[in-house]
Amino acid sequence: MNDARSENRAAAILARLDRLPSTRHVWTLVTLLSLGGMFEFYDLFMTAYVVPGLVKAGLLKDVQVGIFAGPALFVASTFFGLFIGTFLFGYVADRYGRRTIFTYSMLWYCAATLVMAFQNTGLEVCLWRLIAGIGIGVELVTIDTYLSELVPKSLRGRAFAFNQAVQFAVVPVVAFIAYMLVPTSPFGLDGWRWVVLIGSVGALFVWFIRRAVPESPRWLINHGKLDEAESVTAAIEKKVAEDLRGAPLPTPAAHEVEKADPMGRFGEIFEPPYRARTIMLMVFQFFQTFGFYGFAAWVPTLITQQTGINLGASLLYSFIIAIANPFGPLLAMSFADKFERKWQLVGAAFGIGLFGVMFSFQSQMELLILFGVLITLSNNVLSYSFHSYQTELFPTRIRARAVGFTYSFSRISTVFASFIIAYFLQVAGTKGVFGLIAFAMAMVVISIGCFGPRTRELQLEQISK
Repeated sequence: MNDARSENRAAAILARLDRLPSTRHVWTLVTLLSLGGMFEFYDLFMTAYVVPGLVKAGLLKDVQVGIFAGPALFVASTFFGLFIGTFLFGYVADRYGRRTIFTYSMLWYCAATLVMAFQNTGLEVCLWRLIAGIGIGVELVTIDTYLSELVPKSLRGRAFAFNQAVQFAVVPVVAFIAYMLVPTSPFGLDGWRWVVLIGSVGALFVWFIRRAVPESPRWLINHGKLDEAESVTAAIEKKVAEDLRGAPLPTPAAHEVEKADPMGRFGEIFEPPYRARTIMLMVFQFFQTFGFYGFAAWVPTLITQQTGINLGASLLYSFIIAIANPFGPLLAMSFADKFERKWQLVGAAFGIGLFGVMFSFQSQMELLILFGVLITLSNNVLSYSFHSYQTELFPTRIRARAVGFTYSFSRISTVFASFIIAYFLQVAGTKGVFGLIAFAMAMVVISIGCFGPRTRELQLEQISK
């Protein structure tokens, strides 16, 4: 801050934010951000469900770029785009604001997805998938950063769990839509194109969400806009007071203040105390995708390989498994703020490894669905907890930049994971795939369990000291 007076004023604003109780208005803000993320998740998870349609249409036949060919190229294009978005453009939310980038990244990927639906060659489809992935990558970083800065410290875990529940609720929707449309051609248009077109409608809602969600007061403070931060905080307090119907707001407690710097240096993430956290998250992000997307992006193919059933039946059983997606985060809401996030991550990774190996030994459809659901629930807990955890470890000035950089390792690893999993599936079957996933989850347990700091019930400014 420029002086002691400004620093004291900033501390008072942050204290007022962190003392807010759990009321309807606070959860309305969380819900609106989550609805924005819901369209992003639709776009992200439709990857697994449109691949069979692209194969059926012959668009991925004889399509190859380097080592990537066919379905692996389409999946790789998605995650190359995500890598570019998180690695190269994750910082834009630090520079231009959480609210602005939330809006424009959503418009970006919706527009690119719309264009992709009308491409007629495999290379064109993959190119526009990559372009859409850039916008999705930026949005992923922005929503996490935005949410962590808006909600009080006592609600961060539950807010992220609820956020993930809303976002994951769209996964069974896209799975069902794909089951109904991909094998058909309504009005002469390939079913996979309808699935893609439906995903682009999020652009119609973005302005309504933007009008209702304020800029992050923490970002405003960090950019020296104390008057705006005061105005936003006062407006939130007014709504919360209305929810309490005359009951007084809790008394603000003493609060830490970060060093004011509109744009922190990239090099800071490799300086103490952030260096150890950055390296820990780099290792974690590289390996966690083998479990998360190794199952989620390949589940129809894995079921087909395991049982030999046809496309329609595989998509149906994938839809049944996908129904479980919202329930993992909802379950996590019961314990999200009761014990450390790092141990929730460790437990989820252990579950993915264990249930994955058990999945690979099943041949009966009922047991495949059971263990598929258990893997999905474990994946959901892993996802909710790391999205919350990674945003807590860095200060406001570099939060989006640091999250984007470390998160990009999961995007690039998914590109190669798609290729590696396809290879393992070919030479070692589902047992080989889940053996690989179990090893990756062991690396997650070691990195987070041994080196992750605690964050529960701490102010963001205390954690980032």
